[in-house]
Amino acid sequence: MKIILLQDVKGTGKAGDIVNVSDGYANNFLIPKQLAQPATANNVNSATIKRSAEKHRIEMQRKNAKELASGMSNLTVKVYAKAGDNGKLFGSITGKEIAAALKEQYDITIDKKKIRLAEPIKTTGVTKVSAHMFEKTDASFKVEVLPLEEE
Repeated sequence: MKIILLQDVKGTGKAGDIVNVSDGYANNFLIPKQLAQPATANNVNSATIKRSAEKHRIEMQRKNAKELASGMSNLTVKVYAKAGDNGKLFGSITGKEIAAALKEQYDITIDKKKIRLAEPIKTTGVTKVSAHMFEKTDASFKVEVLPLEEE
């Protein structure tokens, strides 16, 4: 029996796949648990439309991520932190502070987990940082750590 999987089923296929399984497996397990639906002409057509819409959505996300990554290459994000006389910070600058500064200064929203630091920044100065934007798309930008002026 041909069915369209609505969810990933281990050993059978991924969601959206059209697979051939035994009648009993389809009628007694997959369809009642709403893991699959029969592969009628209407269902196959709607699955094809969903798959093409998903591909288009992913392609648009990839395109937007590449555009944003290329535009970020010349950005310098300024982050302020308390520092001692020798330029050593009290604490460190992490992805959370960098993401907040990007949002505040350039209105660019990046998840703090996607900002890649080899190690937390612990001194003042300029550091090159990368951020994972999308599959195979990374953005590089500079983070300038400045001492916080106390009043």
